[in-house]
Amino acid sequence: MLLRKWDELPEFMKNNEVKEYYNILNKKRFSLILKRFFDIIASLILLIILSPVFLTVSIWIKLDSKGPVFYRQERITQYGKVFRIFKFRTMVINADEIGSLITTQNDSRITKVGEKIRKSRIDEIPQILNILFGEMSFVGTRPEVKKYVGKYTNEMLATLLLPAGVTSLASIYFKDEDIIISKYITIDNSVDDVYIRKVLPEKMKYNLKYIKELGIGKDLMLCIKTIL
Repeated sequence: MLLRKWDELPEFMKNNEVKEYYNILNKKRFSLILKRFFDIIASLILLIILSPVFLTVSIWIKLDSKGPVFYRQERITQYGKVFRIFKFRTMVINADEIGSLITTQNDSRITKVGEKIRKSRIDEIPQILNILFGEMSFVGTRPEVKKYVGKYTNEMLATLLLPAGVTSLASIYFKDEDIIISKYITIDNSVDDVYIRKVLPEKMKYNLKYIKELGIGKDLMLCIKTIL
């Protein structure tokens, strides 16, 4: 969670656009310490409280379809580090190999149970483990797959100064991302094209704004907004 010295950042992140956001975060080092402290305490408490949910959903998934309980896809977090995200599995086995990395409305790969837990966002709960391990934070830019991070502009790379997050203002406004993407899909536009050209830039506006306004109070407000 602690901010590295500028010289210690990965070379691909060292540009003038990232430097602007780095300088902002450099003045908020105490807030970053509080943010990590909050993540550790809150994730431990939630793991205990939500243990019955973990057990119930796990059994539900196993009874519904073949495959593991958790979906472990590689994502990118702070400083471009690769990690494996924890999510309850909502799709058929090998879904990534038989379709896009982005899900669309009425995606045939989604299981019956998966459809229900996706609507309530219960599938995101296991990411509490990623938070505890320091790979994610409660609030921050949603972790992308390497393919989409490769499409980031110089300014978008500034979001990698912080750990990826479970929720954000962008996550709230784009909670029905699959429906939004479906509206733009045509014969000439694939799911990936629509996401990279239409959705990603809009989401990043909110993510970059968050860096400028970062604070523990802001995080608490976003967590409450997410629950509501």
